[in-house]
Amino acid sequence: MFLITGATGNVGRVLVDHLLEAGVPVRAVTRNPESSKLPANAEVVSGDPSSPESLSEALSAVSALFLNPAAVGGSTAKLLELARERGVKRVVMLSSDTVVDDAAEQSDSIAAWHKQIEETVAASGLEWTILRAGEFATNLLGLWAPQIRATGVVRAPYGQGTTAPIHERDIAATAVRALLTDDHLGETYSLTGPKSLTRIEMVEIIAQVLDRPVRFEELVPEQALQAILAQGTPKPIADSILALQAESVGRPAHVGTGVEAITGQPARPFAEWVADHAGAFA
Repeated sequence: MFLITGATGNVGRVLVDHLLEAGVPVRAVTRNPESSKLPANAEVVSGDPSSPESLSEALSAVSALFLNPAAVGGSTAKLLELARERGVKRVVMLSSDTVVDDAAEQSDSIAAWHKQIEETVAASGLEWTILRAGEFATNLLGLWAPQIRATGVVRAPYGQGTTAPIHERDIAATAVRALLTDDHLGETYSLTGPKSLTRIEMVEIIAQVLDRPVRFEELVPEQALQAILAQGTPKPIADSILALQAESVGRPAHVGTGVEAITGQPARPFAEWVADHAGAFA
């Protein structure tokens, strides 16, 4: 039995599907089972990963745990301690590709937070694998899709800033392999899309896939900050996101090799992600 935190999120929901397709029993944790829309053949349990005691019974007979820090928050150490006591053997953590190894101090709050949780995972006494994901392509569903539907214009900062957006299916596919096999124990992988793209190039790809005009309009950073805050993002995180975008201008984005190293298949191109989510932009 595998327990999935963040089971209704962009990655967790796809991971649940992948594991069920592989014939693996899944226990999906959610705060609101009634509205979760999880598959009928998943065991859906009510719980709050940020309050580990609420998962005491759910951890029974679980062999491996998928840890999404966004769901667990600052309770990772307590959750992993409880998991170990309940007989869990393995944890696979979703981390951030902003983390820099061997840095005396991480460059921003996103990286620092994830690095601290990585260290907690490595010291947990459980078998572990860490998946450092780059920018989720799914972030665009909240930031860009409404604009494209309404106006056909993407208003965002740093049009020449670069990123290598990753398909959530690729993150889930790597997590499946890390959960099911012993091949990746004690390893940390960088997961990104296959190519560095500017924001302007991403808009051009969206237009090509949708076969309709979509253009990019540059926003000043303060305008962009207000848009990100309106999505419910805490200000320190929003500041870090914009700082990372500013730093990327004029230089290629890091392209990680973790997807192919784990799955044996190259990461899916951004155009494929757009095609998979074309309805959100229509």
